[in-house]
Amino acid sequence: MPLIALVSVVVRDYDEAIALYTGALGFELVEDTDRGDSSRWVVVHPPGGAGGTGLLLARAEDDAEHASVGAQTGGRVGFFLHTDDFARDRARMSAAGVRFLEEPRYEPYGTVAVFEDLYGNK
Repeated sequence: MPLIALVSVVVRDYDEAIALYTGALGFELVEDTDRGDSSRWVVVHPPGGAGGTGLLLARAEDDAEHASVGAQTGGRVGFFLHTDDFARDRARMSAAGVRFLEEPRYEPYGTVAVFEDLYGNK
């Protein structure tokens, strides 16, 4: 059965993006392979999410890609992270410096709070 395995996130720098995703967000670094041409294949997944969709951290290489860093979805929320303990994960992320753009709100489908990564992606 087909599935979306990876979604690219254009980043300024591999290591600062890895630090955000594995540190502040608690993701797992699944792969970090030097491709030999100053680029790397860097994949992160939410904890325990190796069977689901991961993020390919792709370093911006040209002017167009640099312009898209932090604005890949035109200012819309582009990534949706589910958790089994919202309060725990929000507290951990906040303590690690993640910027939440709103207080939690309670919707019929769950608790919601928009945050942004170090580039401004929501």
